[in-house]
Amino acid sequence: MAETTVKQLAETVGQSVDALLKQMQDAGLNHQGADDAVSAEQRQQLLDHINNTTAAAPGKITLSRKSTSTLKTTGASGKAKTVAVEVRKKRTYVKRSVVDDQERLEAEQRAAEEEAARIAEEEAARKAAEEEAARKAAEEEALRKAAEEAARKAAAEAAAASAEPAAETTADAVADKARRVSVPKTTTRKAEPVQREETAEERAAREQEERRKREAEEQRRKQEAEARRKAEEEAARRTAEEAQRVAAELERRGGEQPVRTGSEEIETGSGIVSEAMEASWRDEERTTKRRRRRPQSQVRNVVAHGQMKSTFQREHGFKAPQEKMVYDVEVPETITVADLAQRMNIKVREVMRTLMKMGEMATANQYLDQETAMLLVEEMGHRPRAAKGQEETFADDLANLVQYTADAVNRAPVVTIMGHVDHGKTSLLDYIRRAKVAAGEAGGITQHIGAYHVDTPKGMITFLDTPGHAAFSAMRARGAQATDIVVIVVASDDGVMPQTQEAINHARASEVPIIVAVTKMDKEQADPDRVKNDLSQLGVISEEWGGDYQFCYVSAHTGDGVDELLDSILLQAELLELKASPVGPARGVVIESRVEKGRGPVTSVLIQEGQLNIGDMMLAGAHFGRTRAMVDENGKPIKTAGPSIPVEILGLDGAPESGEQFMIVADEKKAREVADFRQTRDRDLKLKRAQSSKLENLFENLGEKESKQVNIILKTDVRGTLEALIGSLNDLSTDEVKVNIVSGGVGAINESDVNLAMTSEGVLLGFNVRADSAAKRLCEREGIDLRYYSVIYELIDDVRAAMSGLLEPERREEIVGVAQVREVFRSTKFGAVAGCMVIEGTLRRNLPIRVLRDEVVIFEGQLESLRRFKDDVQEVRNGMECGLAVKSYNDVKAGDKIEVFEVRVVARTL
Repeated sequence: MAETTVKQLAETVGQSVDALLKQMQDAGLNHQGADDAVSAEQRQQLLDHINNTTAAAPGKITLSRKSTSTLKTTGASGKAKTVAVEVRKKRTYVKRSVVDDQERLEAEQRAAEEEAARIAEEEAARKAAEEEAARKAAEEEALRKAAEEAARKAAAEAAAASAEPAAETTADAVADKARRVSVPKTTTRKAEPVQREETAEERAAREQEERRKREAEEQRRKQEAEARRKAEEEAARRTAEEAQRVAAELERRGGEQPVRTGSEEIETGSGIVSEAMEASWRDEERTTKRRRRRPQSQVRNVVAHGQMKSTFQREHGFKAPQEKMVYDVEVPETITVADLAQRMNIKVREVMRTLMKMGEMATANQYLDQETAMLLVEEMGHRPRAAKGQEETFADDLANLVQYTADAVNRAPVVTIMGHVDHGKTSLLDYIRRAKVAAGEAGGITQHIGAYHVDTPKGMITFLDTPGHAAFSAMRARGAQATDIVVIVVASDDGVMPQTQEAINHARASEVPIIVAVTKMDKEQADPDRVKNDLSQLGVISEEWGGDYQFCYVSAHTGDGVDELLDSILLQAELLELKASPVGPARGVVIESRVEKGRGPVTSVLIQEGQLNIGDMMLAGAHFGRTRAMVDENGKPIKTAGPSIPVEILGLDGAPESGEQFMIVADEKKAREVADFRQTRDRDLKLKRAQSSKLENLFENLGEKESKQVNIILKTDVRGTLEALIGSLNDLSTDEVKVNIVSGGVGAINESDVNLAMTSEGVLLGFNVRADSAAKRLCEREGIDLRYYSVIYELIDDVRAAMSGLLEPERREEIVGVAQVREVFRSTKFGAVAGCMVIEGTLRRNLPIRVLRDEVVIFEGQLESLRRFKDDVQEVRNGMECGLAVKSYNDVKAGDKIEVFEVRVVARTL
């Protein structure tokens, strides 16, 4: 066989070269480097050395352990005593290979003994069978010889009596008959019975031998069980006696010294309990009918000093994990600290401690967002996995419930009118609809989204009219998201305004086409070129200037350019190729929602696909219900509506949020589950935000003066207006005065709102809603401030004024005059009297002063005396000399300046 190097051998056996060289040197080989050659004999020598080294390893090891504990006992006098108890334990571990070899040898020995016994039994049976066969053969031979002898004698006698042939013939016949009758009959009669008796006897002997062995084995088992029971009872008795002796010794010594005995272990009170439990288990084992006999190696033996080893000292089956368990933790959108700790199998206080190290203060019941929870799981050594939200699961289930089988057809475009306030959006839409909508709006401005559909000679168009006020930014964003085409309305006499730019940004974010409608072209101040120039700076360049945007010049009063605008909208719709399925369950978006007295929740929806019928089960956000009634934008009841049609429906269990998606589902149970889940999710998120805001501001507010706040209970007519007002009012908050929206809802003001205002010391504001009679009487009786509004900026201005009244007034200092000290005189009445020259303004006696030395304030106080010559005066003007004395200050020196100032209080506004 070819020789190999040390390096190759090390790679083969999976060891490092240095470790292999050390083993080779221990084996007596003189290899020093990795490139030294190793022959077959040297490898065999190394292998023998390793085998001998392994075989010489000890087969068992004994470990000793000593522990010290204390026991509290009560002596004869009733006083408590503390006793120190020292427990010594010894445990022997046997190598598994040694135990396996011993069991293997015992098994081989048992097999050899059984085989020898079987061979001996077979040999004895064979010998017995041979002896029986020999005996039977001897008996048969003796019978045969006797028969032949009788026949011969009979033939001889016959021959002697008669010599005639006939006689001989008769004698021969008799002899033949005797031979034929005697020998065969005897042989047949004897052979068969002998064979049958042999088989029965052998079977009986074998059964008797087996019965004897079973009885002997049962007797031996009973004797062993009795001996084991007696030994266990004797051990229990000795254990109890030893425990009593130890207790007596402890009582005698008084707990001063630890008690020790010569045994391996001292059984304390816990040992007595262990033995008692062990004895109960043994009784249960003895009463079990089908008790399996334990192997001989597991039978407990009585150890030295008469003690029995307890079963509690045996090694149980459970093995504590040697390494830290790493779990895959699913983290939902929100989870409490306690639930997260349970998923990681960690105590809550450990999780809270880790959160504190990460800079987050949290309680066990506080909610954590998904991102924070995943960082926490990684910090604690586990593998986080973002769980698929239940919302996604419900969405998948609902998507499977809604199926559209009909072919899609062309649908009407949904157009959103957007722009700055008072630029003519509603007036333009009013002309298109041939109605008077703008005249009915409070203050001439739109307060919420209006949805209409009109039939023109060239096709049907659905319009969404959005408010132009700055507070309705969220409404404009929703209008851009639910639309196909956006029409930006810009007044030709006003140009581009902030809300115009905001509307363009919303439209671009929604990636919808934009058409610019330049209105008020009938005015003399109309300047369309200015509008095009301003819009070009925002990236909206008209087609006339080589851009991509259509510009239409219209007038809502004369109607000029309206037809061109409609043609542009329909042309853009044809380019978009808008299609929808007219058959199947309806789905779309919630435009607006409100609560009306006598009708309940009223929801305005825009159908985007499918067909909506009366009686359909609708799911909209966190609310669901069956459609009980349906009307169009003119208030006429209808029974069905298709794509791109805005309608108002009744039947939901609440007013959903504006912008929520709705769908029609066939399974009412599934709709209820989704609605309940969304309500729970929204409530948890609200609670989490409330807790987070409190904890975040906890340390910021320590040591600071408590800020003032205006508590407001707000009720509006529609959900979109409520959202806009809450956002605008919260923007008014400052560090000194904050707006606290105690409650916000949709619908009329009721007694519950008034009671809440009384509790929170707040004001009630109603926007396009009124209080019922009971609420009015309660407000008058309790003196609650109740105000109604129909224009949004009036409400915001009044809240701003109320907040300004809570602001601390500003204190402003104004320097009135400055005098320079020329000489200092001493007076018995006033002390130091300064002769001064007024160099700025006017000195006034009743105003506070400051003493400045080298332009540094060294004293602040008041004048005690102001004189000109010998007369007391109230003021001294610029350029005049005077004498003055500073109250409670006599360290005035020549060259100092006396500054007279006045503090004015100025009211602050937001």
